Amino acid sequence: MSEANNDSFRSEIIAEIKRMQSELNQLKDIKKSIVKKAKRKPARKTAAKKKVAKRKPARKTAAKKKVAKRKPARKTAAKKKVAKRKPARKTAAKKKVAKRKPARKTAAKKKVAKRKPARKVSKPKRKTTRRR
Repeated sequence: MSEANNDSFRSEIIAEIKRMQSELNQLKDIKKSIVKKAKRKPARKTAAKKKVAKRKPARKTAAKKKVAKRKPARKTAAKKKVAKRKPARKTAAKKKVAKRKPARKTAAKKKVAKRKPARKVSKPKRKTTRRR
């Protein structure tokens, strides 16, 4: 019995969903028709530019006469190369002289410790008794 109730409930719910979908589609169609009616005005076209008559090109000036190229002046005789001189010989390196050990230092004097000065003997202070 419960299975039959369950199946009928499902079929009712599915039918209700289909009705809702059809209503939704109708509303969408109505919206599209409204949007189509309210069209925007097209933008104004700018005024076409007036054509300006083309001017005749200026007359070409008479072509310049070709002038014959002159031969380049002769180069002066190349200077003779002077042979480079060898650099002067370096003087013989000086021989190294062995360094001598420095003289021994004299023995350092011992430091004498300073004595502390004798303490002063102070008299002991008398204790005072408090009076009441």
